[in-house]
Amino acid sequence: MDELRPYRAMACNNLWANHRLLNACAGLSQQDFVATRTGFFPSLRATLNHILIIDHFYIDAMEGGRLGPAAWADPEPCATLPALQAAQEAMDRRLIAVVEAAAGSGLGRVVEVHRGASIQRERLDRLLLHLFQHQVHHRGQAHAMLSGTTVAPPQLDEFFSAGEAGLRAEEFAALGLTEAMVWGDGECLA
Repeated sequence: MDELRPYRAMACNNLWANHRLLNACAGLSQQDFVATRTGFFPSLRATLNHILIIDHFYIDAMEGGRLGPAAWADPEPCATLPALQAAQEAMDRRLIAVVEAAAGSGLGRVVEVHRGASIQRERLDRLLLHLFQHQVHHRGQAHAMLSGTTVAPPQLDEFFSAGEAGLRAEEFAALGLTEAMVWGDGECLA
């Protein structure tokens, strides 16, 4: 079995789930997007921006960068949903590229995560699993917040579900994904 397959699937799922969630949020007014809600972060905008900045922190480290805590200097770098959608998709594609690059460097390579006064050294596979868990955790919070609006939260837990083949095909085409890319031996993106 291709050792990258589960990591590739999770990275592609991340792209798809963020696309789906942010497209649902597009049905909100800016006022509803920034409205105070119950959650770890006080609004959908704050929660979704948190996902983006933590993605930036870890993906930069996985790419060999030294961004470190500067990643969260601005807790809400994207004031509007369109800006957030563009930034998150770009970040998601960078994450997929990190996974694909592991075909050459290996999932066991050590990543240096700059944390200000210290450097954490962690295996790439462990950092990827941590980042995927972080994304799912906070997308779930955003999903619950969306439940308190007039916009129905989208289904996020049936990646590649046969029951949604038509919708999934349209979403995958918009993202440049196919199931063969995700589950096969090729790269995730067309």
